[in-house]
Amino acid sequence: MKQTSSDRFLNGRVIASQPLTGFRSGLDAVMVSAAVPARADDEVLELGSGAGIASLCLAARIPECRVCGIELFPELVDLARANACVNRMEGRVTFEHGDVLDPPRDWRRDFDHVFCNPPFHDDDGERSPHAGRAVALQDTGTLGDWLAAGLKRVRAGGTMTAIIRADRIGETLGTLPVFGIVVFPLWPRVGNVAKRVIVQATKNSRAPFVLDAGLVLHSADGRYTDDADVVLRHAGSLAVGSPRL
Repeated sequence: MKQTSSDRFLNGRVIASQPLTGFRSGLDAVMVSAAVPARADDEVLELGSGAGIASLCLAARIPECRVCGIELFPELVDLARANACVNRMEGRVTFEHGDVLDPPRDWRRDFDHVFCNPPFHDDDGERSPHAGRAVALQDTGTLGDWLAAGLKRVRAGGTMTAIIRADRIGETLGTLPVFGIVVFPLWPRVGNVAKRVIVQATKNSRAPFVLDAGLVLHSADGRYTDDADVVLRHAGSLAVGSPRL
């Protein structure tokens, strides 16, 4: 196993190891997990679960839900399973080695919710020298495939939630249904252009498209805003198109 660091999320409610090199989870993982509207006894699927941090953050926020993660790299699956044990969540948070676009047979079923932090950087020829980081970040024409794969696994009335780069929202909306879509921007500061957006699709919904007010992450002094702090430190939910859960 490669060298790892032990990192704290949700003010220490989740303690997880992740590789020192390659793709490392951070704010995006916490934010997308906070946007999943899971309830007690729901079963949730994460596509591309990495070291398991987003799944563990969701499970910490909703202790009665069950979370499953699919990850391409076996060493990250092992690390995610170890992280689940460290956080005493191994009974309801599980991880499986597999391809998101061709999931293990046992996982080809409906879930209450699906979420992901998919590869969303354009394949512009500038790839990370670290193979795992390149796969995690670099979209080689598969962003739409990830979203379609997520929707396919959602039961009617359930949601598929993804965090993507804001400048790819047009392409993203072109791959999703017309109805039941909410876009939730993450604003770095008041007056700044959003760099990330969370997109949530409710399967078989007839609700009109919603461009949400979103969340401002930082105050003028660089500190997290109170609303962002509720999510990042206190395991609060993101009110994506609805009152805070």
